[in-house]
Amino acid sequence: NSSTRESRVMAQMEINGGASPPKKPGKGQSAADQDMITGLINKALQAKEFAYCPYSNFRVGAALMTNDGRVFTGCNVENACYNLGVCAERTAILKAVSEGYESFRAIAVSSDLQDQFISPCGACRQVMREFGTGWDVFLTKVDGSYVRMTVDELLPMSFGPDDLKKKKVFSLQNGHEVSTQFYTHSPCEAGENNN
Repeated sequence: NSSTRESRVMAQMEINGGASPPKKPGKGQSAADQDMITGLINKALQAKEFAYCPYSNFRVGAALMTNDGRVFTGCNVENACYNLGVCAERTAILKAVSEGYESFRAIAVSSDLQDQFISPCGACRQVMREFGTGWDVFLTKVDGSYVRMTVDELLPMSFGPDDLKKKKVFSLQNGHEVSTQFYTHSPCEAGENNN
């Protein structure tokens, strides 16, 4: 049961799932931060209204804030060829990247779910990861309540751009690994030849 699993995860993370966004700034949070969160969630809720989802009837909206404060919204867009559909989170990210942005502060995700928080699919988590691990993701319910997580918390031990720069080299002796070394640059970058 997904709601039982969600409750367990939320308890482990000490998250109060039924709480609405605080009216006063939370601990270590300014009124401006709370206004930003509320505004971002409201934009995600508005973006959901444009969802094209004739097959699932599951509307999702997203609002992505860049580091300089610009907001890009997105909704899910389904397709008769199901695997060609695009999620709201990726729509917002692709819009931002197509406008020259690659550094993000936060994204809010909304749906019509009332009893649980909307959570990004694995593909959206990986696309978010492409642009960093420390930025905020606000998972919401239809009433505007939310859970604040980071990309890293949603996709721990993730694969990212830096992993493509590592080259694992094994030293073998009699068919057994003796030592492993990691190189943090591509041999092609320096014109090296490691034959």
